[in-house]
Amino acid sequence: MNRGYRMRESSFVIARAFAVTVAASVVLLQPTLGAVDAGGRRGGRDFSPATANVPNDEAAVTHALNRLAFGARPGDVQRVQKIGLATWIEQQLNPEAIRDDSVQARLNRLTTLDLDPQTIAEEYIRPAREERRRRLLAAPANGTDSPEMNEQMAGSARPATGSGGASAPPPAADPLPESLRRARQVIGDLSEAKIIRAVYSERQLEEVLVDFWFNHFNVFARKGRTELYVGEYEREAIRPHVLGKFRDLLEATAKSPAMLFYLDNWMSADPSMEPMRPGSRRLFQGAPARQPQQQQQQRGPRGLNENYARELLELHTLGVDGGYTQDDVIAVARAFTGWTIAPMQRSGFRFVPAMHDRKEKRVLGHVIPAGGGIDDGQRVLDILADHPSTAKHIAFQLAQRFVSDTPPAAIVDRAAARFRETKGDLREVVRTIVTSPEFYAREARAAKVKTPFEFAVSALRVTGADITLALPIARALATMGMPLYLCQPPTGYGETADAWLSSGALVNRINFALELAGNRLRGARIEAGGADFARMLGSPEFQRQ
Repeated sequence: MNRGYRMRESSFVIARAFAVTVAASVVLLQPTLGAVDAGGRRGGRDFSPATANVPNDEAAVTHALNRLAFGARPGDVQRVQKIGLATWIEQQLNPEAIRDDSVQARLNRLTTLDLDPQTIAEEYIRPAREERRRRLLAAPANGTDSPEMNEQMAGSARPATGSGGASAPPPAADPLPESLRRARQVIGDLSEAKIIRAVYSERQLEEVLVDFWFNHFNVFARKGRTELYVGEYEREAIRPHVLGKFRDLLEATAKSPAMLFYLDNWMSADPSMEPMRPGSRRLFQGAPARQPQQQQQQRGPRGLNENYARELLELHTLGVDGGYTQDDVIAVARAFTGWTIAPMQRSGFRFVPAMHDRKEKRVLGHVIPAGGGIDDGQRVLDILADHPSTAKHIAFQLAQRFVSDTPPAAIVDRAAARFRETKGDLREVVRTIVTSPEFYAREARAAKVKTPFEFAVSALRVTGADITLALPIARALATMGMPLYLCQPPTGYGETADAWLSSGALVNRINFALELAGNRLRGARIEAGGADFARMLGSPEFQRQ
């Protein structure tokens, strides 16, 4: 019997065993927590802050590593128990004191990670645009429709077909031009870096929070020139503030070119401003070039754009039931007129007074006097960061991420109170949640379904995988419905189980498990694999955390 036949036979046996698992998983993965009553009790049990102790037993440590990290690596539970779970949590809450040299060594080959938007535009995006234009012009002359070219130019957002999401080799007859390959590299490097950090970083809680806050303040990397800014956005607007003050995080995202472009605030202006002369670019010099479809939509006079204002109130701060009205949305949009993008030579944020609505505004009962400038937007951020609805919304979102899809009202209330007491100190809010009795309660353990990203990264960690190339893993995530940096709506990816539970989604996870356990996932290798590993990774229990 040859080796190829034995491998196919083994894969068939494992796959057949998993066929039953898929059907069972849909039922077994349904949320198991009971309803929460008005007093924050679940199943009749009442939690009090006075009973909050951080345990150190194996089950508690495993639970903490599943929620505050991307799962345990071999030996992690014992290492944490040795120093004490409370000590480990305190270390994770202060990541700047944790050395992470090995991760940086793995990131060094990703050459676009630290580039500024101007360099990315000139060296990666512009050459690809010129190549596309050249090919489009050449196609009619050659008498070809060139669907292969269109497929190549679609970018890396489309997942590859095949088991485990591993990419198929490019057609030998028409290899991808170097300029188009380099354009894909920008998001490819970001995706690889996200996976590598999640798998190998010792600063696990920081990586969990970067993932959480990027999703909370989501931008879609394939919308126009957002691609130029998304790396800078995560690096400078999100990562430095995940354990800092919420007000600082809010301002950093509001001023980021990625957010300004994604939600169109870069072109929001006072409707009564004097229109520009035909062909003039003086007020908007350096603003991102519009795509052809955008030109079609934006030929009318520039004016007020409410997109950012609406998402700022509904998603970023107060929440959908936070007590704002349509009049508040309009007033907030007026306050942020003139917040735009600097010329590409300097990049970054720019305030243009000539675009700003200087008239009086009323936001949530607060009067912002006439005659203001950039400070109108700053005042709005102050109002929102201090609002009780923001404290409750952020507390709920964090408790939903760490505790359960329907967190007890008591922990949400305590976290919201801590948010208000500390003026939005996110480190203290997270500490309140992850040291609470609700977090360690038996009914909170294994209560959440992993997202595809959490599933894949935890599988790589528990198997001790050595990753030499993370792009095939990123493609597998796209196959599982979670392409990195490519969630289109501002809501971000779903946090609750219903977003990820379906038989098709589970089949894709099992395919990934088979590829990884059989050492057939390109770019990742584990020392010991086989059917037992594959069954464990594909089991209903491993889909939970």
